[in-house]
Amino acid sequence: MSTTTLTRSSPLTRFALAPNPGPMSLEGTNSYVIAAEDSDHVVVVDPGPLDEAHLQLLASAGTVELVLITHRHPDHTEASVRFAEMTGAPVRAFHPAYCVDGDPLVDGEVVHAGGVDITVLATPGHTSDSVCFHLPADGPGGSVLTGDTILGRGTTVLDFPDGTLGDYFASLERLSELGHATVLPAHGPVLSDLSTVVLTYRDHRQERLEQIRAALEEAGEGASVSEVADLVYADVPANVRGAAELSVAAQLQYLRGNDPL
Repeated sequence: MSTTTLTRSSPLTRFALAPNPGPMSLEGTNSYVIAAEDSDHVVVVDPGPLDEAHLQLLASAGTVELVLITHRHPDHTEASVRFAEMTGAPVRAFHPAYCVDGDPLVDGEVVHAGGVDITVLATPGHTSDSVCFHLPADGPGGSVLTGDTILGRGTTVLDFPDGTLGDYFASLERLSELGHATVLPAHGPVLSDLSTVVLTYRDHRQERLEQIRAALEEAGEGASVSEVADLVYADVPANVRGAAELSVAAQLQYLRGNDPL
C-alpha cells in the first residue's frame, strides 16, 4: 500500500512508498526526501511513477532544491519531467538522457543540497548507470541510498546485458568499504548494517554461480540460457521467469568470459 505521509527512515531522510507494487518492485518504489534538520530546502531521490498524489506528497516536504536519480528504470524516473515542472528543481542522473535541466552526475562528486553533503558513488551491475548516494553525516555510521543495487529484501536482478555480474561484484566491494552504514533501498524495508548485507549478497551470488556450474555439467557447456534456467530456477513463478533468465545470462557471461550472449 502506498503511503500518504512521509515516514522517517534515518536522521536526515524520510520516504514515501509509491503506489506501484509488483513482482519486481515489491511493495512499490521508495521515494526519499533528504534534508538537514534546520533546512527548508530538500532533495528528492527517485520521484517514481507518474502518480499525482505521490508527487504532491513529495513536493509538500519543503522547497525542492534538487532531484537525484539512482538509475534509469521507469519506476524511478517516469515522473521526473512532471516533478521538475511542479517544483522547478533540476533532475540529475548518471545517464544524461534522464537529466532534466541538470548536469549528469559524476562518480565521486559531493553534492551539497538540502543542507546535506551527498557523495555520488557509481555502482553499476543492476544497470550500467546505477549510482548510490552516501550520506556520511546521517547517524553514527552514515547511510546509503542504494536504489536497486541493494534491496530491503530479496536479491537484485542484473538487467543483462546492460548490467553485468563483474560490475556488480565490483560495486558490492565498493559498498563494503562504507562499513556499518544504514541501507536505504528503493524497494523493501530499511536495513541496519550495510557491511552485513553486502556479505549476504556476495555469498548468494557465489552460491548461484555454483548452481550454474552444476547445471552446465548436467546440461552441457553449450546449454542455452533457457535450459540453464529450467534447472536452476525451476521453482520461480512465471511472472518473474524473465528476470531469472536475465540473471542466468549475466552469470553465464561471467563464467564463460565471453561477449554478451
